[in-house]
Amino acid sequence: MTHRPGVLRTAPLRGETTSSLICRIANRYGMEVKVLRSCWHWRNYQPGQDGGGARADAEVLLNAAGRRLLAGLCGVKEDVLVRALPSWAREDAKLPAEEDGVPAAAWRIGGAVAGPVAFGCRLCAARRTGTVVRVVQYAPLWSRVCVRHGRWLLDADADQPLEHLDVRHLPEVAAAQRRWTGAARRALQAGTEPARVFALAHSVVARWWEQALTWQRETIWPQRLHHVAGGDAGTDLERWRIVGRDAVVFPEVVAVADALLDPSMAQLAWLDSGAGQPRPLPADGAFCRRLGERVGRGWLGPLTATDYGGPLTSWMGTVIRIRRGAGGPPGYGNDPWWLRQEHQPASMAAQLRVLSKERSAPGSGTTWRSAVPADQRARITSLVNDAEEQLTQLRGAQYGKAPDAAQQLLGNLGHAATLIEQAVRETAAAALAAGMALEDLARWARLSADVLAEALADHHNEQQTKGR
Repeated sequence: MTHRPGVLRTAPLRGETTSSLICRIANRYGMEVKVLRSCWHWRNYQPGQDGGGARADAEVLLNAAGRRLLAGLCGVKEDVLVRALPSWAREDAKLPAEEDGVPAAAWRIGGAVAGPVAFGCRLCAARRTGTVVRVVQYAPLWSRVCVRHGRWLLDADADQPLEHLDVRHLPEVAAAQRRWTGAARRALQAGTEPARVFALAHSVVARWWEQALTWQRETIWPQRLHHVAGGDAGTDLERWRIVGRDAVVFPEVVAVADALLDPSMAQLAWLDSGAGQPRPLPADGAFCRRLGERVGRGWLGPLTATDYGGPLTSWMGTVIRIRRGAGGPPGYGNDPWWLRQEHQPASMAAQLRVLSKERSAPGSGTTWRSAVPADQRARITSLVNDAEEQLTQLRGAQYGKAPDAAQQLLGNLGHAATLIEQAVRETAAAALAAGMALEDLARWARLSADVLAEALADHHNEQQTKGR
């Protein structure tokens, strides 16, 4: 099949996914997307949602020949595509080398390629392209407001129909995006990555969001939530609290980031700790009181000060240890911007999966025992116990002749590693079936999402083979 350069120019949008661009090219030529995709040789299948249908955040990686083909189809030079498409130059071991000459492509999940993926503003795309079509772009949370059209652009990885929320009558949301630019600049001046500052502030406020249902004095967030829900969240409040969370709390996230970057706030935390005469942090401490004022809630201080074990108290503890010259706990030392895994807020996609399972099985709950079948829990327990037994046998093994000790150590360690790997796959499969997001599971397992997805696919095939 001979491929000729495209006669209609389709310019990429900044931050767009390669998959989104391919869809727009097909629309430009009046073709079905699957027909245009047939120009490439595909190495795997398109990622889909659990309930069926393609994932909006699915991404495409191309080999050199595939990139040349796409550049010709859209009538744009490759150097333009390099600057516009974050995934353009990403390589993949499954794709053939340059000398092959065959245009090849591989599907990936966008979040595992170049960061968070969101829907673009269709109205902005129409101004650029003249056609109202869906656009999918890489966009961190701090850049989700389309100021021109008053839209909050939603994550593209969730199985839900909305692409944006209306924030036209919430000027504080767009104002917060403008303020974040200054906060990011101050973070860089302080030698800190802005993304880490934002992530910590987001985790602090997301924790407040979960607690806010019991805050009788909280009136700001309910008003915003009802607004983004179209006027009234009604009987679907639980779902709207998931879908609307990041847009509703965004002004407070930026305010908290501003506060944590302010040296005067760190000084207040130091004084609350007793400075040179250490003491427990008080419930009426100046730091939390001032933080409440900075987020427009003068009453919030005592509630925050007594919320022990959260990301905010972890930040305060690290700041205080640095002032005292004391060492930090193992694993993360004295890094105030370190965000523990248990403090990372669940994504919209993960929460919606859990909500869907809860609604499809009323009263089942979301505990591990209720979400995972007994036989699967038994397999996980057996694998863990067997691995533990292998490691227990190594006590005192580093004695005797070197070849014998090495043989026993390596043999038992290898067997234990295999068992642990099987336990990881079994646990991840159970958690995925229970509604956890693949990206979250990959992070917890310290694997890439692609590697874990392949491991789970192999595990599924093995289980099917055993069941025959």
